[in-house]
Amino acid sequence: MNGFLVPANAKKGTLILNLFLPFDIILFGSGIFISLMLLAFSDNTTDTLTVILISLPALITGLLVMPIPNYHNVRVAIMSIYRFFTGRRRYIWKGWCFYERFAQESVAAKDAKGKF
Repeated sequence: MNGFLVPANAKKGTLILNLFLPFDIILFGSGIFISLMLLAFSDNTTDTLTVILISLPALITGLLVMPIPNYHNVRVAIMSIYRFFTGRRRYIWKGWCFYERFAQESVAAKDAKGKF
């Protein structure tokens, strides 16, 4: 434990519009740019399905940079889930007597201080 509390809004001052990292803006901007280029070069934009498919890059990148609670945004949450499932896990078992031993040593140290 650090011994101090960090306010919930401490990092918001370093973000663009208090919500986005520069990478988030670049990602969303590239999705919009790709969608606009597809829309500009597409011949058949009267069909609803075509317009929806053309706008998918902007919609997907918009969902990725959408803020959610307890994480920065959906992209960060997906990265955390991926790291959890693919990362190496290390479980350290100290046993049931580990804490008991330190508790006994702590009591012994307090008794030694009290005698002097």
